[in-house]
Amino acid sequence: MSEVKQGTILIVDDNEDLLRAARIFLKRHFLRVDTESKPENIPNLLNNEHYDVILLDMNFTKDVSSGSEGFHWLNKILEIDSAAVVVLITAYGDVDLAVRAIKEGATDFVLKPWENEKLLGTLYSALKLRQSKLEVDALKGEKQQLYADLDKKFSEIIGQSPAMQRVFETIERVASTDANVLITGENGTGKELIARAIHRSSHRSDEAFVSVDLGAVTDTLFESELFGHVKGSFTDAKADRAGRFEMANKGTLFLDEIGNISPAHQAKLLTVLQNRRVTRVGSNKEVDIDIRLISATNMPLNEMVNGGGFRQDLLYRINTIEVQLPALRDRIEDIPLLTDHFIQHYTKKYNKEVVKASEAAISRMQKYQWPGNVRELQHAIERAIIMTNNKIIQPEDVFSNLGAPHSKSFNEESLDQLNIEEVEKILIRKALKKFNGNVTQAAQELGLTRSSLYRRLEKYGL
Repeated sequence: MSEVKQGTILIVDDNEDLLRAARIFLKRHFLRVDTESKPENIPNLLNNEHYDVILLDMNFTKDVSSGSEGFHWLNKILEIDSAAVVVLITAYGDVDLAVRAIKEGATDFVLKPWENEKLLGTLYSALKLRQSKLEVDALKGEKQQLYADLDKKFSEIIGQSPAMQRVFETIERVASTDANVLITGENGTGKELIARAIHRSSHRSDEAFVSVDLGAVTDTLFESELFGHVKGSFTDAKADRAGRFEMANKGTLFLDEIGNISPAHQAKLLTVLQNRRVTRVGSNKEVDIDIRLISATNMPLNEMVNGGGFRQDLLYRINTIEVQLPALRDRIEDIPLLTDHFIQHYTKKYNKEVVKASEAAISRMQKYQWPGNVRELQHAIERAIIMTNNKIIQPEDVFSNLGAPHSKSFNEESLDQLNIEEVEKILIRKALKKFNGNVTQAAQELGLTRSSLYRRLEKYGL
């Protein structure tokens, strides 16, 4: 069975006999072999043709032995195509020049006069390298597209209110720096969206954005999750694993619910942020890390510092710039914009024909206090889209499962008018308020596991 030809080769040399001999031999092994005796034609060839491997002479007649022309055209080729694979053609006495050229971007070199089998082996290796480079470039493109697609999910931070304009101004000023940012605001205000917006506008935007929900990380797994571990360091450590700091290297690390970590873990986090090094659990080897840190919390960290619940030096470290997100009740002029945005998203997702919310629905939504903020509004619109048979959303579509729009919050006196889910929401809010948003303590107070409480928070949009 004959070998399948692949790969396109360009040979550049001013020796016509060499070009003829090389082409006759190589065209039996490669898909296409082009030759060129005038190096000044290289830019035009590369701009109009695709070549997997370029065989380039080091010395031309204008400059017989210094190799300077070869270096000039090597650099020109790499300017045009940074992934180009260039194999140099050189005489035995120019090996030192060829080695220097490899340091400047050439892939390999062959000596004149060459042995056909050695030339063929060199070109096959170069072809594999070219294919690998193209695959890496494709993967980078896919990664960038993946990050872009991930960021597209409600990535548009909707808002024209003065409160949101101040947030946008802060993002614009801080994004281009590497300053640590603390985003504060109630649950459901969109803290991760703001973090992603800062990352996308930074010089690290082509690198990873790694998010960690510290409220969902158990104390026993904190170090392993953030700093990584080596195989055998604990019972379930079946293999070496990088932590979130290493995953985010060169990119952005987003630590959500940072107010929930224990004092002991606060100290370890502070050490890592100061030294810019992590040590995996079970290892003594330090790994340098280069990250941009963004943190978020719904807890009053300054009050916690005064009460001894949060380290002041860690707060200083994470809080170079603070971005305060307003509650939805403080930006009611944005509710129509947000509603339209969610309607467009969910009508497409559920293949419904809803076109807008009625003026009555918008008016009522602007009177409601939205304790779950934008997340609660989003869930309410999604539910309305699913349940309604109308093309225009009415107030009852939105408020069938919500409290009275005029009430700022539920209270014990209204319990006789509420269903079991609304009672549960009251208790959850009261517990969170009692413990300043600390999910672990609130769950203990309610007699729930932390994961159970998180499920209810997600269910009710709190």
